[in-house]
Amino acid sequence: MANKQTEMCFLCGKTKSEVNQLLKGKFGYVCDSCIHEAYEVLNFEEEEEVSDSMRSVTPSQIKEYLDLYVIGQDEAKKTLSVAVYNHYKRLRQDKKSDIEIQKSNILMIGSTGSGKTYLAQSLAKFLGVPFVIADATSLTEAGYVGEDVENILLTLLQNADYNNKLAEKGIVYIDEIDKIARKGENMSITRDVSGEGVQQSLLKIIEGSVVRVPLSGGRKHPQAECVDIDTSNILFICGGAFSGLEEIIEQRNNKGKSMGFGADIEKSSGQVFYLNDVQQKDLNSFGLMPELIGRLPVICTLNPLSIEDMVRILTEPKNAIIKQYQELFAMDGVSLEVTEEALNKIASKADERKIGARGLRSIIETFMKDIMFKVPDMSNAKKIVITSGVVNGTEEAAIYGKWNKKIA
Repeated sequence: MANKQTEMCFLCGKTKSEVNQLLKGKFGYVCDSCIHEAYEVLNFEEEEEVSDSMRSVTPSQIKEYLDLYVIGQDEAKKTLSVAVYNHYKRLRQDKKSDIEIQKSNILMIGSTGSGKTYLAQSLAKFLGVPFVIADATSLTEAGYVGEDVENILLTLLQNADYNNKLAEKGIVYIDEIDKIARKGENMSITRDVSGEGVQQSLLKIIEGSVVRVPLSGGRKHPQAECVDIDTSNILFICGGAFSGLEEIIEQRNNKGKSMGFGADIEKSSGQVFYLNDVQQKDLNSFGLMPELIGRLPVICTLNPLSIEDMVRILTEPKNAIIKQYQELFAMDGVSLEVTEEALNKIASKADERKIGARGLRSIIETFMKDIMFKVPDMSNAKKIVITSGVVNGTEEAAIYGKWNKKIA
């Protein structure tokens, strides 16, 4: 009888008859209830550690950080800041609450080079969470029905050093999401040209489910070693240019305005329809499945960059392109000066080619190549001046030595 009295949990004091199970350890017995509570505490602390960086951060502070790296797009940055703030606040929700807060996945719409990918990268850097960029088009190009979408999660897991809990709080950016829109014609029974099958595959990871991910990568194999990843708390950001979406918005807004014989069927005089007027039914008309659109409730539109915006991009951000080249030359003891006219010419070239901020570096590399080739051999070089003529290729860059004396 005395022996039975010792069969009690040394933490809570409950006897064997009061609990479901008692486990014997080195220092006595512990009940299943205390083990469960201990697990909850440890799990909570781990989650706290993962989302600690977001605990005292407000949407305005997130936007302030994005302002350091991304020029313009204020409305887009506000939308992203609020969505990200709510997403990570959702992770700290009281587990006892019976109100389930839905995930705020994001759809970014904007022309090439408007800053979609860079915004997503900057967010992940600020939050200090694992981040991965995936190209939606690659999911249709590998194999007959595309590469397995689970490989996206494998890359996220690798970027989290195979820490499941950390990966499950990460950010996934899926680019070119518009390229897998349903085309409605030329269907193939062997190749997923329409993209609908890829959209279906993306649904299960975006909505939030436990996905078995093969650690070996590639296509699934029954004998492959797998790990379970819960995507419920992973923030998905999808981006695309959605070329032609403006026409769908315009058609919706003008529907019924020109009817009957003799009606003016030309576009409304001077009326312009912007992407920020986009509605979910427009995206459905474009070719995205309603189920996928529904799992991307936050729609963020980016405006095309103006020449003035691109001039600012060249010089103002924390890691502006011109600052990077100045740093490269400074390592050789040479200063770099780019005139205002040259900056405007670079921006104008990018605007003419419709390549946005993404093409600025390639334009600079074109005229900077020869300069960077010969300057390291010029021990007396101290300063380089880039003018609009250098950008156009009509003149050589001016190189100065000591006492500001021109040497080339």
